[in-house]
Amino acid sequence: MKVLVATEKPFAKAAVDGIREIVEKNGHELALLEKYTDAAQLKEAVADADALIVRSDKVTAEVVEAAKQLKIVVRAGAGYDNLDLAACTAKGIVAMNTPGQNSNAVAELAIGLMIYMSRNQFTPGTGKELKGKTIGIHAYGNVGRLVAQIAKNGFGMNVIAFDPFVPAEKLEAEGVKACASIEELYANCDFLSLHIPATAETKGSIGKKLVGSMKKGACLVNTARKEVINEDELIEVLAEREDIKYVTDIAPVKVDEFKEKFGARFFATPKKQGAETAEANINAGLASANQICDFFATGNRKFQVNK
Repeated sequence: MKVLVATEKPFAKAAVDGIREIVEKNGHELALLEKYTDAAQLKEAVADADALIVRSDKVTAEVVEAAKQLKIVVRAGAGYDNLDLAACTAKGIVAMNTPGQNSNAVAELAIGLMIYMSRNQFTPGTGKELKGKTIGIHAYGNVGRLVAQIAKNGFGMNVIAFDPFVPAEKLEAEGVKACASIEELYANCDFLSLHIPATAETKGSIGKKLVGSMKKGACLVNTARKEVINEDELIEVLAEREDIKYVTDIAPVKVDEFKEKFGARFFATPKKQGAETAEANINAGLASANQICDFFATGNRKFQVNK
């Protein structure tokens, strides 16, 4: 089988070497398409591939159509909104992600962004400490759970969370207070760490009502997806509530307006940094290769996302 690694932003060399070792040890062929600049190059390269590994690369319906013998595509990372799942399903292609491989990197970044904002972006002036503050975790998945652990055990923060898919008993057993609703979560935290995926239900769901209910001096931290933010409403509430801050690892569409209007109360990383660590890069790449080889060998679909 031919396994194509297609990455506009390549994996680290150690990750590529590891992927090659795994793929070739299992009797398959590895092909690389790195730093490509046009979707046409991806469509040409994927034409004879049996498996595809991508990072944030767009696997559109056109790419899927060009992949004449593709059987599986793996997104090296947790989020998979760059994959056209409907197109994959229509052609019988299994789509997977690699949950958990980038989680620690994203969790550490979330905490780092909180420190950055609580210390006034490291500009002169009196900041605040995280110790004793309450952090709200919106979605208690792999990343949310790690943020909670670091905040609680490393910084002495109080942790509350809301996730309709996680039993309250599980949260309480880990020292996390379970909130009965999203509204309760937002109204009772000093920092809100956002970890929901971008779905039809969540896109644009974080806006004036929730953010406007946050405590005085609260900070919204987004290491999830920009699509879940209602930008117009967030701009409105930040204008009304001069005590609230917003920090994000995904620059808003209206990033210039945010910068102009809110100054030091707003910060966006110049480029998405969540999974940009050597460790996460390698972990996700190797997991992708292992999942593909396991799929070809045993049919394992554990991490399929287009069921």
